[in-house]
Amino acid sequence: MTPPADMIDHPRPRFAPWLLEPMLRNRRIYLKVALAAAMINLFGLITSLFTMTVYDRVVPNNAYASLVALSIGLLIVVVFDFVLRILRAYFVDLAGADIDHDIGTRVFQRLVGIRLDLKRGSTGSLTGMMRELETLRDFFASATMTAMVDVPFVVVTLVFIAIIGGAVVWVPLAAIPVVIGAGWLTRPALDRLSAKSLSEGQSKQSVLVETVGALEMVKTSGAATLLGRRWSKANRAHSDSAMRQRLVSTIATTVAASANTLSYAGTVVAGVFLIADHQLTTGALVACSILSGRAVQPLAQVATLLTRLSATRTAYRQINTMMDQPTEGPQNEALKPARFAGRIELRGVEFRYPGAAEKTLDGLNLVIPAGQRIGLLGRVGSGKSTIARMILGLYPPQEGLVMIDGTDIRQFDPAYMRARIGTALQESVLLSGSVRENIVLDRPGIDDAEMLRAAELSGTHQFMGQLANGYDLILADRGEGLSGGQRQSIALARALAGSPPVVVFDEPTSAMDQQTEAALIDRLAAELEGRTFVLITHRPALLRLVERIVVIDAGRVVNDGPRDQVLQQLQRPRAVA
Repeated sequence: MTPPADMIDHPRPRFAPWLLEPMLRNRRIYLKVALAAAMINLFGLITSLFTMTVYDRVVPNNAYASLVALSIGLLIVVVFDFVLRILRAYFVDLAGADIDHDIGTRVFQRLVGIRLDLKRGSTGSLTGMMRELETLRDFFASATMTAMVDVPFVVVTLVFIAIIGGAVVWVPLAAIPVVIGAGWLTRPALDRLSAKSLSEGQSKQSVLVETVGALEMVKTSGAATLLGRRWSKANRAHSDSAMRQRLVSTIATTVAASANTLSYAGTVVAGVFLIADHQLTTGALVACSILSGRAVQPLAQVATLLTRLSATRTAYRQINTMMDQPTEGPQNEALKPARFAGRIELRGVEFRYPGAAEKTLDGLNLVIPAGQRIGLLGRVGSGKSTIARMILGLYPPQEGLVMIDGTDIRQFDPAYMRARIGTALQESVLLSGSVRENIVLDRPGIDDAEMLRAAELSGTHQFMGQLANGYDLILADRGEGLSGGQRQSIALARALAGSPPVVVFDEPTSAMDQQTEAALIDRLAAELEGRTFVLITHRPALLRLVERIVVIDAGRVVNDGPRDQVLQQLQRPRAVA
């Protein structure tokens, strides 16, 4: 899915704190880079002086002793130049790695904390945007950054040429506006093409992620033709824009290279006439020809820098759009509850999913006392799963309040709140890694004993306890290779680990057989005593776990009462499917 135009078309007037702060923290390193670059440029001037001295003093006078001394001095300069170039590259990479780590951490935290109602673009678009972090890192960790330090020395080099060669300085001076003009004139086109290439690259990434994530469906349903056509279209569009971008950037760099050659040749031609007028020596001409190339060379690097800068600015705008979005939880200091009593209340809640025409919840009111176990029933699309998402704070209500223990959940720190709610939603998504990691999730306080207790409750231990590598079994993406029931068991173990005071299950046994489900219900009956339990299901057997049933229809509560009483009413002809 192509991102909206406002994500890529409007420049930001200044660097955002998430980018500026890491750069300022590394300013000492960049000062070292600048010092090393300055010394390297000065050593370049010394090399030209060596050449001029050899031609003007050593060759006419056969001063071999002076040549040896000059050569030793030049060798020392070359050694120092070599060391400084290595150090410069090291410091640039060091600063780039630190900035990359800091920015990468901040952007990932913002991605995890993004409000789902404000999320834009498909999964592929978001992963493509995260990939643009590589563009930022390449810019700040690239030796091209040193071009900004080398450019001021163009003036120093020109002054040096003027001192040695006099009027010869006009030749490289004339080449400078040509190089700068080429880079400046191609910059607007590069900006447009970088934005277009990024957008089309994300479209291609979106098709790829969608295909890989649903490969079984693609094979069994014959969707390969449709996705193949989408991939070909996105690939052609991206290749075309990338080719145009490379062509425009090549124009600027080629102009710079040609100007460098013409500057060298023009210096030689002009120097010949000055030598004939006895205004210049042969050594001075050779030195000036060397320096004229060095005067234009940093500007050639600037042309490359402008190419990188266009891609970097586009990536920055893209990422900054996400970084500017509000995150979950309060903007000020959030509440971090140690534990919940478990009273849940939804008061006048109205909610419509982004882009939806109708409200999913329409003035819904629901109170769940602490420690009560309730079941939510209703037709498909009635709003049951949305209620679970509201309780978890995944989506904020557009109207009304969602409260836990009398406090609006928007005041809580989302991570702290959800750590005290055991959750198993409709789709049992597992992570790549071991079964142990999928249950524990690096949560403090969940040791092996607690993991095994939760695994026995959910039924995971019945099939994992019999394997040699057991809980260290490495799962593929999303738990591929396990049955649906096994994935649900692991997801239930993850939800029950740590004995959370509030438990929310949405169709927790939809992939299990009746025997496995019955055994799970027997184990959960004692486990859920005294906890607030919200169950969403179409499986009648699971209703043994609840004491109250709430029937939802069109986003409203249409029936609410003790389990047996409501079940009797539902057995009439107007029963809820």
